[in-house]
Amino acid sequence: MSHLTLSIGIVGLPNVGKSTLFKTLTKKEVLIANYPFATIDPNVGVVLVPDERVDKLAELSKSKKKIYATVDFVDIAGLVKGAAQGEGLGNKFLSHIREVDAVLYVLRVFKNADIVNTQNEVNPLKEKEILDVELILKDLETINKRIEGLQGDVRQNKKEAVKENEVLKKAKEFLAAEKVLIDQSFADDEKEILNSFQLLTFKPRLYLLNGKDDEVSGEVKNVLKDYVTVDVQSEYEGEGLSSAERIELGLPELSETDVLIKKSYELLNLITFLTTGEDETRAWTINKGDTAPIAGAAIHTDFKEKFVKAEVVFWKDLLDAGGYPKAREQGKLRTEGKEYVVRDGDVIEFKHG
Repeated sequence: MSHLTLSIGIVGLPNVGKSTLFKTLTKKEVLIANYPFATIDPNVGVVLVPDERVDKLAELSKSKKKIYATVDFVDIAGLVKGAAQGEGLGNKFLSHIREVDAVLYVLRVFKNADIVNTQNEVNPLKEKEILDVELILKDLETINKRIEGLQGDVRQNKKEAVKENEVLKKAKEFLAAEKVLIDQSFADDEKEILNSFQLLTFKPRLYLLNGKDDEVSGEVKNVLKDYVTVDVQSEYEGEGLSSAERIELGLPELSETDVLIKKSYELLNLITFLTTGEDETRAWTINKGDTAPIAGAAIHTDFKEKFVKAEVVFWKDLLDAGGYPKAREQGKLRTEGKEYVVRDGDVIEFKHG
């Protein structure tokens, strides 16, 4: 098992602030041009997940190195109506989204008239609808192809093919009614079948409203449950400032892009555990609910097979105690076995055979 990295595809109509957001996130120079299709190749930016726990533990352990968790952001070319039919850079674009764990919709709420808008009005819900339809059409294409390929086996009444066919037809009905799959309910065995197709509307999604809080209408807030409001242009200009400088300039103390990353973790049920020592202090990403041996495998495959026990202490307790000896004395350092479910913020030392 490799180190788990979260990947998020950024989608949006042209000129809604996607590339500026991407640049802010990754400090990478990408082409920002005020016209559609300036971005063709998907840019992948690796973003460090800011984590004060890593900083504080590294100080405590006098670590030579600090390694943070990372998120890959994939900037995908501006989507236009008709992309699923190959409009603009349609198909190439949509295949890039297949690989990601989650999709981030960037929707415009800012009113700046100088930025060319491909729509005649600023209407984030309308934009969401256009994006939804493009992803739905692409999913329909994938599902129809698969249903066609299954028919021979279905006629021979092969059990697995019949089951798969039923699930795909159920999904197809939702899509035909312009419904996004992630919002529908499916049984676990149905989800498993659907997951194998990397369907675009079956991926968890977050909405980023590009603008200021007061530009977001009540209706928009009601319709979009999981959203973050980021004033992308200000964030871009304020990138790299200390929190004191940010406050002085009237920016939120925590960068809004950090909030976005935190939200992404929550959305995908990911947590972080830590390891610390003289060599390095490091944050590791695992799924919420993972047991100690599975967490160990994030570090090294052998840790899972040869797991004996884990020495666990919550990061704050370790700091307050001033190190391992005191934490052990205070009974804060525990020995846990195979069944232990790792918590966010655990500092773990794995013992293996």
